[in-house]
Amino acid sequence: MAADSRRRLGVVALLGLCPWTVLVIGSELTLVFPAGLVNTNPLQFVSIYDFFFRFTEGVPSFIESWRTGVLLYLVALASVVSGVVWREDPRITALSLVGAALSQVGVLVGFNRRLGYVALPVGTVGMLAAVWWYYWPLFGASESSP
Repeated sequence: MAADSRRRLGVVALLGLCPWTVLVIGSELTLVFPAGLVNTNPLQFVSIYDFFFRFTEGVPSFIESWRTGVLLYLVALASVVSGVVWREDPRITALSLVGAALSQVGVLVGFNRRLGYVALPVGTVGMLAAVWWYYWPLFGASESSP
């Protein structure tokens, strides 16, 4: 069972390293990661802290759900880490990942409503796939048959 916990930790950690939303704006690309944004023209990284606390003027309201998703992802990460060192409650991890995935829907809809913007839900798909693959079977296994 410890190998399963480490495998789940690896998957959840990788979800934090992949872009959650890929924005195509004309010929430019912006990658939205849990830690911040990467713009390609010019190439730069803007941390989530800077984005929400330093550059708050003119930030659209739909982007606020990105912050909520990051907080829910951190709860899931803490839960899965606790599974490696002690015990994990898969309900907390799975629900936190689903919440983080669904929080990005607002970001997607908000950007896709703008002319010339295309938002792709890479992280949402990845988080929901991880929950389905790694956590859904755990819920079925907890049921005892008479």
